[in-house]
Amino acid sequence: MSVRFKLTLSYAGFLMLAGFLLLGAVWVFLLRYVPERALIVPAPTGGVFPIRYNLLRVFAPRAAAVLAFLLVFGLVGGWILSGRMLAPLARITDATRTAANGSLSHRIRLPGRKDEFRELADAFDGMLERLEAHVAEQRRFAANASHELRTPLAVSKTLLDVARADPARDADDVIDRLRAVNTRAIDLTEALLLLSRADQRSFTREHVDLSLLAEEAAETLLPLAEKRGVAIETSGGVTPAIGSPALLLQLTTNLVHNAIVHNLPEQGAVWVRTGVRATSVVLTVDNTGEKLTPQLVSTLTEPFRRGTGRVHTDQAGVGLGLTIVKTITRAHGGTLTLAPRSAGGMRITVEFPDSPAHRQVTKPGPEPVEGGPPAPRPWRATTGATPGRPGPRRRR
Repeated sequence: MSVRFKLTLSYAGFLMLAGFLLLGAVWVFLLRYVPERALIVPAPTGGVFPIRYNLLRVFAPRAAAVLAFLLVFGLVGGWILSGRMLAPLARITDATRTAANGSLSHRIRLPGRKDEFRELADAFDGMLERLEAHVAEQRRFAANASHELRTPLAVSKTLLDVARADPARDADDVIDRLRAVNTRAIDLTEALLLLSRADQRSFTREHVDLSLLAEEAAETLLPLAEKRGVAIETSGGVTPAIGSPALLLQLTTNLVHNAIVHNLPEQGAVWVRTGVRATSVVLTVDNTGEKLTPQLVSTLTEPFRRGTGRVHTDQAGVGLGLTIVKTITRAHGGTLTLAPRSAGGMRITVEFPDSPAHRQVTKPGPEPVEGGPPAPRPWRATTGATPGRPGPRRRR
């Protein structure tokens, strides 16, 4: 039986039950007090009271007629009411079938007051909107990934064809160029695998200190920063979080690497700061650089988008750095915020849920001033090693 038919039977059944209860009340509170034998009352009020049998003989057919009317009325009225109540559900079902056929642009947009069906329709519309955006993003990602993977293969094929056509060509030069192209293809493949792993959230969660990860990322990338004339400064207190140490280190490394590469040609600076807020922990990376527009900054987390265009330079990466950061942040239940700095460059803020078990009471430091570097804090590792921390680390 359909839901509409079940609701109709339910309405009619409850109406009949109410009728029987009403008749029962009449019997209990009225007819039971009517005498079974005729009662003659003497003058001056004289008269004869009707007996119970006569009342029942007159009342029973009319009660049966009323119950029959209630049954018909309940069935017809229940059918109409259930149809009107389930009409929004029919629209939602039609939209579901349309989406199942591949059309994700259709929306229900259910009118009327805000009730359970309206909330369900709005939630379904929101799901379709997110799904449509996700599918479009995946299609763009697949197209860009295919293009990026095809490029090194095409370059390798061209180099091999040129070397084959010109046997006198310097073989070492061809080998070096093939090595560089192959290295780039491997980096791109590893980035795609890391992106897939983070998106599937197939990792073990552990207690991590983001401040240590920031120090490790800064020390690892210090040679690159020195080569490009960029100063790195790391500051902040103990910042406990829960997640994958490898993925969070990759996130921090990508942020610092991005800040170093997309910086001023000389005398650039990168500030890495960690801290604890009321209900979250924060990692902030600021860097100097060219002035960026909010529109450009909002697109930098898309796959294969680069702030300097699609030109490949040394250490430019494969165009998935911030995409990986966004995916890792989302997999850890955090939020990623990108904002241009008024003085040039960009500020990237990653906020994760706090870890109550490992949280320590710390005094919040001053907030960074927009357009300038974060407020200065003591360098954590200048006084030597502390329990649970590595020894002194360099900074420029």
